[in-house]
Formats: sequence, structure tokens, C-alpha cells
Amino acid sequence: MKGICLYPGSRKIARQGAAGPFTTWAIRMRRTGQAALLAALAAGLAACAAPGQPLRGTGDLGLVVERASGQLTLVDTTARAPYAQVAGLGDLSHASAVYSRDGRYAYIFGRDGGLTKVDLLTAGIAKRVIQGGNSIGGAVSQDGTLVAAANYEPGGVKVFDAKTLELVADLPAEYTAADGSKKFSRVVGIADLPGRRFIYSLFDADAIWIADLSDVKAPKVTKIGKIGHQPYDALITPDGRYYLAGLFGEDGIAKLDLWQPDKGVERVLAHYGRGEEKLPVFKMPHLRGWAVAGNRAYLPAIGRHEVLVVDLTTWKEVGRIPVAGQPVFVMARPDGRQVWVNFAVPDYSRVQVIDTLTNTIAKTLEPGKAVLHLEFTPRGEQVWISARDDDKVVVYDTATFAPVATLAAKSPSGIFFTSRANRLGF
Repeated sequence: MKGICLYPGSRKIARQGAAGPFTTWAIRMRRTGQAALLAALAAGLAACAAPGQPLRGTGDLGLVVERASGQLTLVDTTARAPYAQVAGLGDLSHASAVYSRDGRYAYIFGRDGGLTKVDLLTAGIAKRVIQGGNSIGGAVSQDGTLVAAANYEPGGVKVFDAKTLELVADLPAEYTAADGSKKFSRVVGIADLPGRRFIYSLFDADAIWIADLSDVKAPKVTKIGKIGHQPYDALITPDGRYYLAGLFGEDGIAKLDLWQPDKGVERVLAHYGRGEEKLPVFKMPHLRGWAVAGNRAYLPAIGRHEVLVVDLTTWKEVGRIPVAGQPVFVMARPDGRQVWVNFAVPDYSRVQVIDTLTNTIAKTLEPGKAVLHLEFTPRGEQVWISARDDDKVVVYDTATFAPVATLAAKSPSGIFFTSRANRLGF
């Protein structure tokens, strides 16, 4: 009975007697005595349901990466509970995820170069390919048809058909080194742009590239060089206008106006640590938290115990907030009223909450040992926090700061909810 699964839930509709194409057809079949065909159809519909999985809305779902076991724990954010596990995803020690437009499929990028397409409704692997030697992230195109994987090894970006994971474009990040030799750069900070385009930074080449895949058979790559030393991560502002690449090799942020890319890169926050002794950097910070609240951005200061506050109208620093350690993720609650911060060693058992009205620390929490990631529910009433060394995920109420749930997980790291499917740059 292949091909009859075009009407999800039709068995339920028919059983309830609700009006609809399937019900009308079923009544007609009964009247004409075609009971055998109707029984076969019902059996085929029963086979359409995923074994052991009830009907779910994808907007309620998410996943937790279990880095030690190479598996995912799939979670229901309303129930605050896991509903399935998916194993066999390889090395997930620095895994990240993006979602299909409908939120049904998660694309997982692993350290072993694996790209795995996971079906959240059937709780299984739809497709898995080894596409590189070390993948650190990816993006889905605006129209949902393409998945791009950013690679450390080999340096570059590979683009796949989102349905089949067939390779459609290979974009090596080849550049000319100072000694004149040809090398391949590690790629970081990849994000989707309108019009089947992807933007990414080249850590070793000090560059930002924009790949236009309107025609996948003839990709066009725009290369912008000399943006600053060692861009390590990047974000796109919520309105999609600016691409901000954090610089690891020097103080500052490289800002590119995507509405006017011909104007080139502007340096903002240049030399924010000038004249002060630099601290050793224990963990590379991340910008991908989209720490944008109102007309201000909150950014981690590399090697410093501070969060920088930037006015987005002038792109000038307007404040610094002392925090408990070297910030890693600086993430804004969806309404922008709070910014949550976690830290590198030796302070990675703590999380601090910044009140963006006063730019002061409103709360310090200790969810557990080795806090690696935070993720807000779509409307921000809760935040999920992974505590790797305690093998747990702790869920907090963001209004009261009270823990409301604890989930067991083996060495949890990244937490990714399907609400990302509808956000530019996620």
C-alpha cells in the first residue's frame, strides 16, 4: 500500500466520523461493498505510523547531543522530558545541528566529518554520509533545499541536497599563504543568507567568503580579505543585515553590511583590551548565541572576565559587565530582557544572568560541573542547560531562576530546539 500516506491522521479522522476526503471515500466504499479494499487500506495506514511514536508537532521538539556515546536524546520541550534516543552518529565531541524548514529533520555535523540527517518524528537516522575529516558546523539554505557543511579538514565548504544528502557543490577554502604557497583554511562561522547563499569565515586566511548557489552547477564565490586576524566564529544580526566575525588573533570584531557588501568590512571594538595584560584563553568563545537585545549587542571579551556591550546604531562600546570568568556563550533570552552567560575553565560550573535593563548581574547559578551549552524554549520561559560532567540537563524557569526539571544524559553538550528552523543564521 505504498503511496497512501498522503493524509496524516486520516485513520483518526475516519474513526471519529469527521468530514473529509478520506471519510467520504470510506463511506462510499462501505456502501458499495468494497470491504476488503477498505480493510487493506486501513492496514496500510497503520503501517504509516512510526513504531512506538505518537503523532507530534515538530515545534515542540529538540535534541541533546550526548558527546561521549555518539547518540542524541530527543526531547519534548513542553513535557520537559526525553521521548527517544538515536544512536550511531559517530564522533559528537563538538557536534552542532541545524533544522529543515519544517522542523522535522535535524542535520548533525560531527568531528569525524559525518553529516547525519535525523528524523525527529520517527526517531531514526534518515541518511548519513562521511563528507569530510572534521566538520564544525553547517547551515540550511533559505529555501530549505541545500545543506552546507563547514570543514576544518579538508578546509572548505561542501553543499548537499537536503533531501538525499547527495553532494551538489564542493567549495575548497584555498588561499595563498604569506610564503606564496597554496593552503586550505579552516572554515568557521557559516550561516545562511537570503537567495540560496551562505556566508562563512576563513580562520587561517583572515577572510570572509559569500557563496551564491542560485545555480549549484556554477557557484559564485565573493571573497573579502584582510578582515582581521583569525576570525573564530560569527553571527548574523536578527534583521539579517550585519555579519559579525569575532577575531581571535586581535581585539575587535569584523562587521560586514550585507545590504552593502561592496563597502567592505568595518572594524568595530578595535583594541578593546589595549594597554592591559592579556589573559590566557582557556576556551574559544562563541558568538552564535545571537546575544542581541533591543538595540544592543552583548559579546564575549576574549581572554577577559567581561561581557562587552555595543550600541547597534553607532557600533560603539557603551559598557562592560564584569562576570565570573571567561565567557563562552553569551545568549539573549528571546525577549531580550536577560542575557545568560557560561564560562571556560576553571569557572565552568557557573552561569550568570545579566539584566539588560540595568546591565548588572541578576543571578548566579551553579547547574553542575562543566556547563557547555544553553538553549531557550521558543518563547523564553525556560532555559535548558547541559552539565557534562554530571551527566544531566537542568531546566530553569527564567522568571524565578528555579530549576523545574532535570534530565539524565551521558556527557551532554549542545542543545538544539526546532525553533531554530525559523531563524535566520541558525
